[in-house]
Amino acid sequence: MSVRDTVGNVVVGVHRTIYRLSNGKVLGGFGGMPALEVTTTGAKSGKKRSVMLTSPLRYQGNQIIVASKGGAPEMPSWYHNMVANPQVTVTDRGKTSEMKARVLTEAERAEEWPKVVKAYKGYGGYQEKTARVIPLIVLEP
Repeated sequence: MSVRDTVGNVVVGVHRTIYRLSNGKVLGGFGGMPALEVTTTGAKSGKKRSVMLTSPLRYQGNQIIVASKGGAPEMPSWYHNMVANPQVTVTDRGKTSEMKARVLTEAERAEEWPKVVKAYKGYGGYQEKTARVIPLIVLEP
């Protein structure tokens, strides 16, 4: 594991702890976007994995998350988990729901990507840093 990944894991762990203890009232957002705790099932291990993610906008009334990993060349591990096991648990400001994760199609992404970047310009920079296309995932009930 790289130093970047280790630091990221520590920051996410602190964020998750404060988020949980405050029932989403503290650190319930980042950069103007809601923060979500998303629990996936490991693609290889089958173990439950929890990650804090932001949702820059809604698509057809459902939250979108961005598999950016800060523009890293590889996909985030939670993305692989969602593709293998799309049933996820999402906690948003203290309310937990079962959801299904679905990667937007190329056409859907093409329409939504500019809106994502408008909501948080950092995503545009992340896309410029990497050769991979950063996927958008919608969380549907």
